[in-house]
Amino acid sequence: MAQFVDWDLAAATAGALSKSGPAVSFEEATQVVSELRALTDEAAVHVAAYTGLTAQTEVPPVRVVDRRDWAKVNIAGLQRVIGPLVTRLSGDKEPSPLVDAIGSRVTGVQAGTVLAYLSGRVLGQYEVFSGEPGQLLLNAPNIVEVERKIDADPRDFRLWVCLHEVTHRTQFTAVPWMRGYFLGEVQAFVDASQGGEHVLERLRRGVATLSEALRDEESRMSVLDIVQTPGQRAVLDRLTALMTLLEGHAEFVMDGVGPEVIPSVESIRAKFNRRREGGNPLEKALRRVLGIEVKMRQYAEGRKFVHGVHERVGMAGFNKIFESPLTLPRLEELGDPDAWVARVHG
Repeated sequence: MAQFVDWDLAAATAGALSKSGPAVSFEEATQVVSELRALTDEAAVHVAAYTGLTAQTEVPPVRVVDRRDWAKVNIAGLQRVIGPLVTRLSGDKEPSPLVDAIGSRVTGVQAGTVLAYLSGRVLGQYEVFSGEPGQLLLNAPNIVEVERKIDADPRDFRLWVCLHEVTHRTQFTAVPWMRGYFLGEVQAFVDASQGGEHVLERLRRGVATLSEALRDEESRMSVLDIVQTPGQRAVLDRLTALMTLLEGHAEFVMDGVGPEVIPSVESIRAKFNRRREGGNPLEKALRRVLGIEVKMRQYAEGRKFVHGVHERVGMAGFNKIFESPLTLPRLEELGDPDAWVARVHG
């Protein structure tokens, strides 16, 4: 099968275009890495005590990365996802050598450019594509850069970030079926794709849609909305509901644990929220088109849902959400915690 994306070029492009990190000495960098590892362990204790969830499998140690390493890890994950999708879309047809050579390099540059942008924003991530059970990544340069920009206490801010990311790790390691379910939904999205003229038609509509998304500040359109088929919409609804739940749960936990162990948590949350909402017009447009604005809304909508369920049935009652895929919230229930409680708890 031809290589439709030059992944080596994508990695090189991401490395070349990634912004340089904040100025730190070697000693400072070593101290940051050491502290993030220690705070990850501390956060794990707090998250387990607060949520009542504990890992059911051996948990790999956290991996503290820089921006280039973050991009490399995600390129490896993208290869596992995009390869099968491209195979299905192409119908196993080989392009001409010239088309393959040029096209793979163009898409390689495009993928690298997007990853370079994201590598300068992501603070942490639980990466599930690279292997069982997944890998917790902390992007040290971004954490240091943000804590400086919002003038936060470094240890408080780092622990706050670790609480969020460790909660994600807990979701995938304490719930035995979670990773398989998530990967199954991603595969279902791939399986629902269509090739041939359908792709060309969606790409033509995509040009107009992207243009509109860049002009309309209220648009929720993202790249996924442009390329999806009708068959993929149902899958995407389930994935959206799942990701909104997981992001909201992590936000709820980090703020729930925070007051007990992070003295400046209220100040950090207020400053961090203002930073999330900021940015120049071009940056906001990029966030919309890449789907980052949708993810930011997931934080707020998911946290509100988790808070609502917790208010009604407590933590043990909320944790029934992790019993099986059937107890996950449906997309329409995210705005109506009572509906989920009625369905699951009767």
